[in-house]
This record gives sequence, C-alpha cells and structure tokens, in this order.
Amino acid sequence: MKVGVSTACMFPKPLEESLYQLAVNGVGCVELFVNTHSELRKSFVHGLSKLMQRFDMTCPSVHPFTCEIEPLMFFSDYERRMTDAMEYYKLYFQFMNIVGADIFVFHGGKGDKGKEHYCERYSKLYRLGKEFGVTVAVENVTRCQSRSSAFIRDISAMLGGEFAFVLDTKQAVRAGETPMAFLDAAGKSVAHVHISDSGELGDCLPIGKGNFRFKPFFDKLNSLNPDANVILELYRNSYNSISDLISSYNILVNMTKIHT
Repeated sequence: MKVGVSTACMFPKPLEESLYQLAVNGVGCVELFVNTHSELRKSFVHGLSKLMQRFDMTCPSVHPFTCEIEPLMFFSDYERRMTDAMEYYKLYFQFMNIVGADIFVFHGGKGDKGKEHYCERYSKLYRLGKEFGVTVAVENVTRCQSRSSAFIRDISAMLGGEFAFVLDTKQAVRAGETPMAFLDAAGKSVAHVHISDSGELGDCLPIGKGNFRFKPFFDKLNSLNPDANVILELYRNSYNSISDLISSYNILVNMTKIHT
C-alpha cells in the first residue's frame, strides 16, 4: 500500500509544475492527472519520469482528462467510435509504462443501458490494459452508472476476476452512501482509493478538518487489499495552500503506518 497525492489537487497548474511542487515538498508518491493531449507525447512523459527519478518518487496511477467523454467514447451504439477510443487509450497505457504506473482510473458510462452492456464494454478496455500490464479500474462517480454501491456489487460479480475498483470517498458521500458500503460491495477488487475528509463543512476536506472515521476505514481496506493505494484528492477550492496538501499527506502516512 502506498500513500500519495494527486496532481489534480493543484489544477489548473500545469502537470509538470504540480509534480515538481509536490516533489520539493517531500511527497514520495503521486497520481498523475493527464490534462490534455500534448501531455501524452513521449518526450513530455520522459521528462516527468526523469523528474520523479530525481526525487525518488513513485507513480502508482494515472487519471485521464477524457473521463468526461467516456460515455460517448465507450458506451454509445457507434462501434467504430469505441474502436478509435481503444486506440487512443493505448496512449495512456504507454504513458503509464514510462512512469511505472499500473492503475488506470476509469469513470465509465452514464445513463442506463444495463449492466450487461456496461460489462461488455468495460471488459474490452480491461483486457486491452492487461496487454500493457495496466489494470483499468472503475471509479464511483455520482454522475455515472458507478455512483451506487449496488451497481458496483453487481458488476463485480458479473465480471469476476476481470474487475478492479477505485473508491472515491467524497463521491460516495455525495451519492448519499458511505465509503464502507463501497468497500463491502467491491470486496477484494478494491485496488485504489481517492481519499479526503468530510463532515459538516463539506464532503471534500483536508485530512483532519472533518469527522471521517479513518481507523475503521483503513482496517477494512487493509483486510481486503493491503496493497491498495491511498491517494489524497482534493478540489482546488477545498484547501488554501500547498501546506494543507503536505499536512494531509503526512497525516495519512502516519495513520496508515506507511512510509513512502
């Protein structure tokens, strides 16, 4: 298990600047959020990799900027569009191979074309990812089909060993559920966590600013998958400065007894 910070926390600061600022502040593990097509160029990606090597950083996961159009790309009735999308997502998987990441965050479809349709499309991308040594993992997102723990439970059972899950704690709260319900639904398929605090002041808070019960959460996560990654993901309007990110990161490291 690794504890890290997502570069998405610092959006719209450019990716390489976000990475550098986290590096010089002692963050040893990052999730890279790719913000635009040009950041998939191999020359750019090698620059990120060299920066991480310089600071002895690891990158377990990558989040794509195209998550918003995944319903259009992968879940429409236009088969050729999905074929093209699969080719495009190879660029992300090549990116991941260069930076050493193995978890790819996937928002998936919206609407309600049925679980069978969802599983059929997702499994194609999952299998493509495996050709690159990458695990495509479904994230719970309130505006997507994955918003409910019942949906996650059902597709996990349908897909069997060809399924992985990213739990976003704030998205669970926004959907009116508890993060623990999603852990129960995904079981040992949980591979990755986007974490934040939550409470009366909001559902996306720096660690220590809410009343989220971290100990039982980490106990449960450890029992399901001790190799899961825990990544701090805060929206830019939910904290004041880089010191809030670093403080949250250090608290999480101490909570989980993990030193990255």
